[in-house]
Amino acid sequence: MVLYDRARENHKEMNAQTKRLLLFTAKLGYQTRSFEEVARNLGVELFYVTDRCHQLDDPWGDRAIPVHFETPEAAALAVMEKMSGERVDGILALGDRPAVAAAYAARGMGISYNHPAAVEACRSKLRMREVFRDAGLSVPWFRKVALHPQPEPALLGITYPCVLKPLSLSASQGVVRANNREEFLAAAARIRRLLESAEIQATRESNLDQMIVEGYLPGREVAVEGLLTDGVLRILAIFDKPDPLEGPFFEETIYVTPTRLPESQQRAIEQCMQDAARAIGLSHGPVHAEFRVNENGVWPLEIAPRPIGGLCARALRFGPTAQGEYTSLEELLLRHAQEMQGSELLREPAASGVMMIPVPRGGIFEKVEGEASALATPGITELMITARLHDYIAAWPEGSSYLGFLFARGGTPAEVEWSFRQAHHKLKFTITQRLPVEHPVTGRVQGTGD
Repeated sequence: MVLYDRARENHKEMNAQTKRLLLFTAKLGYQTRSFEEVARNLGVELFYVTDRCHQLDDPWGDRAIPVHFETPEAAALAVMEKMSGERVDGILALGDRPAVAAAYAARGMGISYNHPAAVEACRSKLRMREVFRDAGLSVPWFRKVALHPQPEPALLGITYPCVLKPLSLSASQGVVRANNREEFLAAAARIRRLLESAEIQATRESNLDQMIVEGYLPGREVAVEGLLTDGVLRILAIFDKPDPLEGPFFEETIYVTPTRLPESQQRAIEQCMQDAARAIGLSHGPVHAEFRVNENGVWPLEIAPRPIGGLCARALRFGPTAQGEYTSLEELLLRHAQEMQGSELLREPAASGVMMIPVPRGGIFEKVEGEASALATPGITELMITARLHDYIAAWPEGSSYLGFLFARGGTPAEVEWSFRQAHHKLKFTITQRLPVEHPVTGRVQGTGD
């Protein structure tokens, strides 16, 4: 009996020392498996908060807390009720929508994270522009424009070239450049159709009847991965985007780090990111940002309280550890959220990157060829085809999902970029046009793929 009581006390003590993390994520998020593996290796107990159906009784056996991210305050309340009496040591969010609910939950539970108002501001391109402008950061001219009735650019004082964007979508979905009135009207109509689609309406995003129009910014574009600790920013990586993003659409492809920009511009980017985070109120956790760099300086495009999206995190490794190994971005973020040692590691010295395999045209994804040849390309470390065979995949600007991802490492950024271009050239994707369908009520022909 004494031995039993001692074992029980040891078990209680061990449980008391176990770190617990709440991970807010979409139910189909790419990074959830990576976080699960890291948490298991570190002895961290992981609790998922997802947007799955609440009427299903734990269908995946992962004890996830089901919520609706479109009502973030209600989602946070559901999480706090579920975790009542349980100790929670940290919170992380993957994706823009989960981050808002995570912020409300963290505030209610007294956990270090970003203020909900700051995270909410990051969800609106309009609000973000207003904050950046009022803080004295470089921003193009911008204005909010209603999509109904059809906007007339001449009456709005629009100048060209300009860029039209939905207020809250991500991954450059619905972003279109216009160089004249005709292109403006065509772009506005295209965005209106996208925002009225069943898929977008199902997200219940706000302001789906409006867009933002802003001046086009020339220059090079970079993405920056950072980590905030009590308002202090640490840059984890600056990614070059070697393909010119000049429009008419802005589908991203290659990310390569370290950047080839001169040291002075790197410091300017770091300062701009710190200023942008401070202006909008972000203070703790991962942060991802996009910038344009030209002869007039650094222009913040977007900043988000989340890590780099999708599988792109696989392009980053940090270390070496005391054992001479390199760790993943997921492990770095988990250690940071739990205030564990190891979150201070630097990015590996080798050049690395990811290629988000572009969608050449919308249609039915029938097959892919040349995978073995692409994988054999010097420098390529991994190829993942994530699009599902025989499913429809949309090209940009309507699309937001890629055919897959290529990963590479090399001695220099130029070598990594070369590897991507060679490997991508060896891949052949068969995408067939979707057959037109007659609407059962209006009789109009819908969707042919473009």
